[in-house]
Order: sequence, then C-alpha cells, then structure tokens
Amino acid sequence: MPRRIDHDSRRRRIADAVCLLADERGLEGVTLRDVAARAEVSMGAVQRCFRTKEEMLVFALTHVGERITDRVRARLAASPTRSARVSLGHTLAEVSLLAEEHRAEARVWLAFVAQAAVTPALGRVVRGAYDELRALLVRLITEATDPPHPRPEREADALLALADGLTTHVLIGRLSPEAALEILDERLTRLWEPERPGTRRR
Repeated sequence: MPRRIDHDSRRRRIADAVCLLADERGLEGVTLRDVAARAEVSMGAVQRCFRTKEEMLVFALTHVGERITDRVRARLAASPTRSARVSLGHTLAEVSLLAEEHRAEARVWLAFVAQAAVTPALGRVVRGAYDELRALLVRLITEATDPPHPRPEREADALLALADGLTTHVLIGRLSPEAALEILDERLTRLWEPERPGTRRR
C-alpha cells in the first residue's frame, strides 16, 4: 500500500529549511533547489506544496510568526497568577528575541521584514503578526497601569518599535542582550511612574 504523505508536515519541513537557509545566506540566497536539498525532498515535492517561491516564503514567514506568538502565549499561560506588569516585561523580552537560543530566529525574522518592504504578500503577513502582538500588548498595558494608560494603543506601538530596534542593535553587535533588556526595563518603569502635575504621559 503506498505511503500516505502528511502534506502539512511536509510544508512545515520545507518552511524550516527556508529559515535555515535564510539564516545562513539571507533570503536572496534561498532557491527552490537548495530548499529541496535542505529539506531532503525532491524539487517536485516542493513544487507540489507551493506553486511559487513567493507562496513558499509567505508560508515560511507565517510559520516563524506563529512560532514566536505561540511561545509568548505559552509563557503567559504557564504562570496565570503573574502580575500584568511582569507579564508585559516577559512578553517584550520574548518579542525582542534577545535570548541566545532565539538569535537565529531573530536574523530570519529581520530578513523577512526587510523583504516585506518590497513584497506586498510578505508585508501583509508581517503587519498581521504585528497587529496580533499589538493587541496582546494593549491588553497587558491596560491591565498593568493604574490609573489606566490613556493611550494604550500608542504605547503598544512604541514598545513594538523599540523591541524591533533592540533586536537589530543586538544582532549587529552594537548592544549586548543585557543592555537591551535594561533599556526595555527603563521604558517599562516609565509606565508605572505616576504622572507629575503639569506633565502628560507620552
């Protein structure tokens, strides 16, 4: 009896191969032939899973984004009694991909983000991933601040932008992961400080 192929599993395997190659060479170095070799499948198998290279890249990017978001949500679910303040800090640390074991994932994510600037299909996936993380941050900011932050959406956007910037600076060696975490902590501390008379929360 012929062996049944798990289509979803093969697509994820190919996506993992794309990410490995993107980490080594950047997205410009990702070819269908090399992806097939790295995934240990035939060129025909890759083409049956994905009609075009762009479709393959979109799936791989979605795969990376879901992996990051799932890890964030799993960390929050692991300690449901943790305060919203602590959860917000841990969420941003995860999103920044500062841990050594996530360094390759950070390189791959930034490679996709750069390509998304000139590839509309990738851009839609990146925006969707950021929107999902933004919604989570808005909730945590609202829960963590007392009185409630007047503009949690704007604060969430600022924190996401800061996290992305710190990822880049750590990857190029301008900042250490420890220094980046200190900057995140300092930014979050400003959220907990009460407003002084005559000042506005930024």
